[in-house]
Amino acid sequence: MAKIAFILLCHKDAAAIIDQATRLTAAGDYLAIHFDARASKSDYEKIRDALRDNPNVVFASRRIKCGWGEWSLVQATLYALEAAEAAFARATHFYMLSGDCMAIKTAQYTHDFLDDNDADFIESFDFFESDWIKTGFKEERLIYRHLFNERNQKRLFYTSFNLQKKLGITRSIPDDLQIMIGSQWWCLRRQTVEGVLGFTKKRRDVMQFFRTTWIPDETFFQTVVRHLVPGNEISTRSLTFLMFSDYGMPVTFYNDHYDLLLSQDFLFARKISPEATELKRRLGDLFATTDVDFSISNEGQRLFTFLAKRGREGRRFSLRFWETESTLGRDRELMIVTCKKWHVAKRLLSQVRQVSNVPAIEFLFDEENTALPDLGGIQSTLKKRTRHRRALMRMLFDYYETDRLIFCLDPNNLDLLQDFYSDKSKTKLLQIECEFSDDYLLGHARRVALIGEMTGQETAGRLLSTIRADVHHEADQIKDAQFPNFYRIKERSEPENNALSLAEFLDISKEQAQEIATTPHLFSD
Repeated sequence: MAKIAFILLCHKDAAAIIDQATRLTAAGDYLAIHFDARASKSDYEKIRDALRDNPNVVFASRRIKCGWGEWSLVQATLYALEAAEAAFARATHFYMLSGDCMAIKTAQYTHDFLDDNDADFIESFDFFESDWIKTGFKEERLIYRHLFNERNQKRLFYTSFNLQKKLGITRSIPDDLQIMIGSQWWCLRRQTVEGVLGFTKKRRDVMQFFRTTWIPDETFFQTVVRHLVPGNEISTRSLTFLMFSDYGMPVTFYNDHYDLLLSQDFLFARKISPEATELKRRLGDLFATTDVDFSISNEGQRLFTFLAKRGREGRRFSLRFWETESTLGRDRELMIVTCKKWHVAKRLLSQVRQVSNVPAIEFLFDEENTALPDLGGIQSTLKKRTRHRRALMRMLFDYYETDRLIFCLDPNNLDLLQDFYSDKSKTKLLQIECEFSDDYLLGHARRVALIGEMTGQETAGRLLSTIRADVHHEADQIKDAQFPNFYRIKERSEPENNALSLAEFLDISKEQAQEIATTPHLFSD
């Protein structure tokens, strides 16, 4: 059976490291720790004292100061790796972790997975041919010597770089190496680790080369493993789940990400927030559990985007408008219908068209294929419509030769509502309140690709409360905005009551409003 020697690079939170070491070794696995020399000496002593009697824990032979983008991160890894390889003869695999990582599967599942997959798990893509590096330095990482830290010695870093570039001082890559790149979070078999450690002693030229490359933790092991191991024995993926935000920063996971993490096809995840005590407790308990069935859906990115941006308290502010365009006109009346169930709003508009001559347009800011006249291209994409929304509305008023216009809007567009209400034209709003069954909400989640067909019932069920809360939050935000000329109809209300609101909103007779309010199956799914 697989036995893992975890290689832990850490620099803070002594108590969390002690807990992590105790948890990982309780299942019979091993741990080698490198604690950054920049960190507190008292914390290091606290960790050593707490783990002194644990035979499955060793410490790197040397503590060094680590810096982002530097060779020091690779050297610290090698020190811990050497200690683990020497101390744990029964270790079959060596798994790289940080202090922010936690297991998202059981120890039993992890061991079985490694037993069933005889490979080295390391992202290893061609440095020059792949698109792994999206922006910034590429070959400059290799052909110039980087002697300073880019983050805390920025001036020296760029002065040195620019001087080498100006003078044409470059160097060659070792002839027999194909430089590879990938994530620094890997899991390697014992024979591979032994080969890598032997390589570091034999190839001083390669070691010297990588010592002055930039961000070598993304290239050193990836290159050396590919040099030593046949390609059919390498799985070019990491077993550690991590995501990056729109700003290129690692995503941090919190208490409400438990189900999301368990459904990913990975063994560990980073970064777990230090404040996510409940998540840590649940994942810690999970690791020691046996006979757990995991439903793998791998929908992490979509679910995270939903949970992080709209599914939790502490929502972000909406995007700023691209520009403010001129008024729609003081004499014009804009009537907005907002409803989460688009089909209900569309049924309502269809009936409105039959009893009035007011032009009614469906979800023109939400649905790409909304039927619109040719307005010279401004109507061609959602992006253009939103950017030039006031110009678009003026052109629609002119096209229909009217001073009154109705359109539908999803409730999540509070920023659009606020913008139209700030115009000098008269703006009116009708909110349609619908009931939402569990089946409808799950269907909605599938339609917008929040979940998929492979999502487990338990995971989907636990998302329901978040989705429902988000829908209610959107409706409450609109109510709390206290817009003037605000009307509401409800699925639970009697048609007579809804007719009163419709008559005022549309400026039509009570009989016409009653006809709309009694539309057959108006609220049906």
